[in-house]
Amino acid sequence: MAEFVTLEVDGGIGTIRLARPPMNAIDKQVQAEIKAAAEEAATRTDVHSVIVYGGQKVFAAGADVKEFARTSHAEMLEHAWPLSQALGSVADIPKPTVAAITGYALGGGFELALGCDRRIVGDNAKLGQPEILLGVIPGGGGTQRLARLVGPAKAKDLVYTGRFVTAQEALAIGMVDEVVAPDDVYSAAQRWAGQFVNGPVVAYAAAKRAIDEGLDGDLVSGLKLESDLFAALFATEDRAIGMQSFIENGPGKAKFSGK
Repeated sequence: MAEFVTLEVDGGIGTIRLARPPMNAIDKQVQAEIKAAAEEAATRTDVHSVIVYGGQKVFAAGADVKEFARTSHAEMLEHAWPLSQALGSVADIPKPTVAAITGYALGGGFELALGCDRRIVGDNAKLGQPEILLGVIPGGGGTQRLARLVGPAKAKDLVYTGRFVTAQEALAIGMVDEVVAPDDVYSAAQRWAGQFVNGPVVAYAAAKRAIDEGLDGDLVSGLKLESDLFAALFATEDRAIGMQSFIENGPGKAKFSGK
């Protein structure tokens, strides 16, 4: 039974909830529990979309610095890649995902949010990658996912300075996608995630793979991947259901089977 990270499922929406007071600091145990929750969400057929949430006051203020301070170079050589895999495990969920961010999302906390497809934040949120202030760099995907999200110049500014970014600036530069009142963060995430509960599950997974993996290579390779995934969907029940429904009833009325 996980101590700090749980997967709660309600109405087809899975919520990966962090609860390690007071700031949801991410130590090795939390990393392992995040990875386990993400893997469970990925495989459960009753989970159609996923919210990552740290509670009403804070998302996650970063790594457990006290644990890092005790970690030797030799130990980190062994742990750095598992750390990256744990914080990036949400990105491997083949379903729509959204980070619901209140308060601080810093360092490893923001790296966890970067693995989601969408980020919704409270207007009081503070975001950033302040690892440079500790004499290190982001090690859980921050240099890579942030640069892909906002571009290399903005990512370098944020990583070099380690400064905290307000919700409004984060929205302006593309770090986040929606800003709401702090009390409305989770409900806004539910509304977004709820759009996909009765949708074509296999097609969502294909779309996510095409976009994410396509960005890792050149355009021609991405187009070939897209073509292969597109063709494969013609073997699904949902393709037949969706097209027949469109012919008979118009767009947006299909009742998909998820197969």
